[in-house]
Amino acid sequence: MDNPSEACFRPALDGFRWDGVDRLAYKEEGSALFKAISRQVLFADPELACELRYFEIAPGGFSTLERHRHVHAVMILRGHGWGLVGTAVRPVVPHDLITVPPLTWHQFRAGLDEALGFLCMVNARRDRPELPAAPDLEALRALPAVSAFLDLPPASV
Repeated sequence: MDNPSEACFRPALDGFRWDGVDRLAYKEEGSALFKAISRQVLFADPELACELRYFEIAPGGFSTLERHRHVHAVMILRGHGWGLVGTAVRPVVPHDLITVPPLTWHQFRAGLDEALGFLCMVNARRDRPELPAAPDLEALRALPAVSAFLDLPPASV
């Protein structure tokens, strides 16, 4: 890169894409249960203590139900859907801000008619996700709203 100032600008492209940013697989297939989701790493630099990523969940898709030791900061950019954070299930729409505390179960689901896109800021050095074991799922399913979120199509929650 001849001119370092050029690296500071990444023009937006159609379809919630950015110039010079690859659209990546969300996870390796078979590593955890998820459906129809991609990610783009917008900022990742050794000078930063965080990483900013854009995730997009296709209509009817969902992220993995998981937890981590690190905090997530999420801002919904497009579409609508539902979020599970801990034991709270809430509808999410553009410009909503969601904080996912450490070691808190979380999952996002898109509605059936449009994609759900969101920014997610996490620690640059972070731990691997933890998937729920049978006792964890049993405890979550004991709560009617959480059980409905996990079992029904997104539009039904």
